[in-house]
Amino acid sequence: MAYQTFRQEYLQVPPVTRAYTTACVLTTAAVQLELITPFQLYFNPELIFKHFQVWRLITNYLFFGPVGFNFLFNMIFLYRYCRMLEEGSFRGRTADFVFMFLFGGLLMTLFGLFVNLVFLGQAFTIMLVYVWSRRNPYVRMNFFGLLIFQAPFLPWVLMGFSLLLGNSIIVDLLGIAVGHIYFFLEDVFPNQPGGGRLLRTPSVLKAIFDTPEEDPNYNPLPEERPGGFAWGEGQRLGG
Repeated sequence: MAYQTFRQEYLQVPPVTRAYTTACVLTTAAVQLELITPFQLYFNPELIFKHFQVWRLITNYLFFGPVGFNFLFNMIFLYRYCRMLEEGSFRGRTADFVFMFLFGGLLMTLFGLFVNLVFLGQAFTIMLVYVWSRRNPYVRMNFFGLLIFQAPFLPWVLMGFSLLLGNSIIVDLLGIAVGHIYFFLEDVFPNQPGGGRLLRTPSVLKAIFDTPEEDPNYNPLPEERPGGFAWGEGQRLGG
């Protein structure tokens, strides 16, 4: 019974959020069980480009450290804001959401070449939080019952929280910067005088992830209608 309930809840999570959070949890579990080590996962340009360990371009986004407060904190924020984005402004636009992942990951990887960061998952989470917060400017947030503020301040509050914990704010600044670039190109610039949409989801992603919309004017062939051909129907002989 418990398994069925968990499975039902798990399958109700939207696909991109489900895939990413599951990959993060499984990666952390594999490290905890010593099946792999963080040294096989971290971002290292020399190993990627000279030794062709290209998996590091992905795995450095999947490991958030050993199981503990920091891991749980990041997982909660990742799951919550990734899901709210996918079920909110990206509802019915899975391909666009995947494209945002790819664009943000590519940009963050390029920036990662110039900063001393070996795991970019936390910065990616901040990027998701930033985009959600800018698209929901009137939502009031309550941070651990201590602070009440509008949603656009959330990334900065998280950065201050990281500072209080003694963590580097480079991670937060990187996530905010990449999130702002995406938000500006996708939401701001197209609405400016002389602006336009620079980010366009490739058609191949739409073909893979998006369900084609039904044409309301489409008249299906008889064999495609419910019940198939109307065998036995016709004019009555002699009628």
